[in-house]
Amino acid sequence: MTSLDSVLDKDGVRLTVDDAVATVTLTNPAKRNAQSPALWRALTEAGRALPGTVRVVVLRGEGKSFSAGLDRQAFTPEGFEGEPSFFDMARGTDAELDATIAEYQEAFTWWRRNDIVSVAAVQGHAIGAGFQLALACDLRIVAQDVQFAMRETSLGLVPDLTGTHPLVHLVGYARALEICATGRFVHAEEAERTGLANLVVPVGELDAAARDLAAALLAAPRDAVVETKTLLGGAVSRGYEEQRAAERAAQGRRLRDLAGITD
Repeated sequence: MTSLDSVLDKDGVRLTVDDAVATVTLTNPAKRNAQSPALWRALTEAGRALPGTVRVVVLRGEGKSFSAGLDRQAFTPEGFEGEPSFFDMARGTDAELDATIAEYQEAFTWWRRNDIVSVAAVQGHAIGAGFQLALACDLRIVAQDVQFAMRETSLGLVPDLTGTHPLVHLVGYARALEICATGRFVHAEEAERTGLANLVVPVGELDAAARDLAAALLAAPRDAVVETKTLLGGAVSRGYEEQRAAERAAQGRRLRDLAGITD
């Protein structure tokens, strides 16, 4: 694959690959990268299309906003053409409703795969589904003008695009509840202080900062990063002794690999 190959470009999503770094770009700045089921399917397709050589995935949005959330057309009685409206979904069986939401969630799940590290570069508005898409990534770099908000509860809904789990783990239950229940904005300073953001940079430096972080993430051997990500990802659900054992097992695999000893 040559440098900066375009792998996918459809429904507001573009995937390009430059050696070990893939970039997923939301490409509808006129609508502030508002989201739709078609966009979610394109994001799912982008995850499936990643070449095995990719180690880092950068997620960004064109224009002044990362993503202003779900396209308002979703809240009209007719919804999106060719898609079930909210009213259609509500009339379906429990199994049908669950399956529809599960399909939408797939766009948000692959970013935490153990074989990649995902970085969201977030500027301007990241609201609702936009906030949850940023939360889907492992790491977040934000511009100084960032405005996160979880507006679903204010609309009588709940955040259902996988955002609640990382939000609670990043900022704690009480702050997560307050952010969701009030729908208020979280700005750059609070995002960095509470762990939502790994780094805050000036607006004009966001893409460069994402490139720098991607390069830094590529410096360590791939297998060591994969093992470390797996180890850290499981730490929350393990007890102390279980985590110690997981560390020993992971280190054993690394030592044997470095020594050229295979099972």
